[in-house]
Amino acid sequence: MSHNILSIAGTDPSGGAGIQADLKAFSALGGYGMTVVTALVAQTTTGVSEVHDVPAAFVRSQLDTLLTDVRVDAVKIGMLSNTEVIEVVAAAIDAYDLPNVVVDPVMVAKSGDRLLAADAVEALRTELLPRADLITPNLPEAADLLGEAEAADEAQMRSQAERLLALGPRRVLLKGGHLSGATSTDLLLSADAPAEVLTAERVSTTNTHGTGCTLSSAVAALRPQRPTWSQAVREAKDYLTEALRHADELEVGKGKGPVHHFHAWWGR
Repeated sequence: MSHNILSIAGTDPSGGAGIQADLKAFSALGGYGMTVVTALVAQTTTGVSEVHDVPAAFVRSQLDTLLTDVRVDAVKIGMLSNTEVIEVVAAAIDAYDLPNVVVDPVMVAKSGDRLLAADAVEALRTELLPRADLITPNLPEAADLLGEAEAADEAQMRSQAERLLALGPRRVLLKGGHLSGATSTDLLLSADAPAEVLTAERVSTTNTHGTGCTLSSAVAALRPQRPTWSQAVREAKDYLTEALRHADELEVGKGKGPVHHFHAWWGR
């Protein structure tokens, strides 16, 4: 059976992040990709120049039109730039009983540009996180959600992941890529399973644009195809590691380039 995977997120004209990256990851991992656009973002590998929010009423229209027609097997939620859009998406999760909801709390771009209004953080925290089957924050996003300083080691990561889990999501994948060292360590905490430590070789590349979008999308694509969240997360991390390993084969932009979503297929 084919699996329909929905991305609810913003755009990236350079194709490395946002819904464009999500569709690539879905396709690479055997999912049929669909999108609901929440923001039009003028960005590329060097930064964000402008954000045009899609009106919340039109986000609702996109969702209702799609969800009354097409079965959805998993959802990846990315950039929701304001409170009104967050509330619309939260309502749709309830109204359509959407399964396998992966929330990537996109708050700040790799370039440092803010993508979530500061006054919308509370709505993200209270409206969306409790409806998520998995959230995938990096260390700066976790700190922003908790109103704390960024974790500086694995012990602090564990503590913050536990506090994020207490906000209501069923699982937390806290990504440790912002720490230093030869390995990149993530923590997977669940309300109903032992904590897991996931490690991978840290890939030496500056082409890391869209890594968060890609990982969360990979998990969403794999979850309907795998028996457990743990297996889906582990395979998604492996996929991203290889996409990073092959990122320098691409020639996209003058800044932080994208990962190579189709590393296993190009050149066959």
